[in-house]
Amino acid sequence: MNPGIAIIAMTYHSRRQAADIMELEQRCSEADAIRISSDLEHLTKEGGDHALLCYREDRLIGLLSWFTSGTEYAQINAMVHPEYRRQGVFRQLLQRAREDIAPLAVRGLSYRIPGGSETGLAAAAVLGARYDRSEYAMIYDPRAAVPPVTDAVRLLPATPADLEFSIACSARAFGESEEETRGFFQRTDEPGKMTYIAWTEDERIGLIRVNAVNQETAFIYNFCILPSCQGKGYGAEVLRQTVGLLLQKPYPVIRLSVVTENARALQLYLRSGFAIRTENKYFSGSLQ
Repeated sequence: MNPGIAIIAMTYHSRRQAADIMELEQRCSEADAIRISSDLEHLTKEGGDHALLCYREDRLIGLLSWFTSGTEYAQINAMVHPEYRRQGVFRQLLQRAREDIAPLAVRGLSYRIPGGSETGLAAAAVLGARYDRSEYAMIYDPRAAVPPVTDAVRLLPATPADLEFSIACSARAFGESEEETRGFFQRTDEPGKMTYIAWTEDERIGLIRVNAVNQETAFIYNFCILPSCQGKGYGAEVLRQTVGLLLQKPYPVIRLSVVTENARALQLYLRSGFAIRTENKYFSGSLQ
């Protein structure tokens, strides 16, 4: 390790570290002329994402965060202060992260790189990581004009009796095996996460899940409608009702993500009041 440099694990309740991360975000965003996010709300939540901080004396010069919830990959997000790039900071953070991740049941790493980040794309190339997908990070705009909620769909909290339906619905909608989907539900059964079931009369037609990241932010995920029930406007109704529930809590910030190639889902989210915040590219690499 370079002289004067220390890598430490983040303390989720440290206000000083949170402030340092916000400053690092700003410097990196200004230098790269794109929005770069640490997802700080996930780092300051007890039991949230893991984070490693690289300090040079009292100055935060690098950050690497990771999580494994709901995937066989550990997802990596990192940033390095513009004045300290090409000096081995990211390499040292990644080596420490690999040591921490190695004992876990994951088979690889997934690097999240902001769209337009030349330094991030260059790092992925050096690592030999392969391109996987691109996603839009979206945020709800409360000023957006959206159609009113109707009673075409009832949205009810899931019960243990809904688990098998949830697994089957999600597997069919996303084209995955029920075994993989069951494992995903088991890994994401955590406090702060809520599942809602969509009903039409006495028939279950879909589900939507919410992660209460903190008191201000909610993240919508695993939103799906049975393939046989798609194209009937149910998805838009489920999404609008979910947003309405979250605004009543209230959660001032409501976010979700969508694969950029999923034009149908993207248009649904845009019509429902969500706006694109940024684009992220994902690259898969080995754990070694």
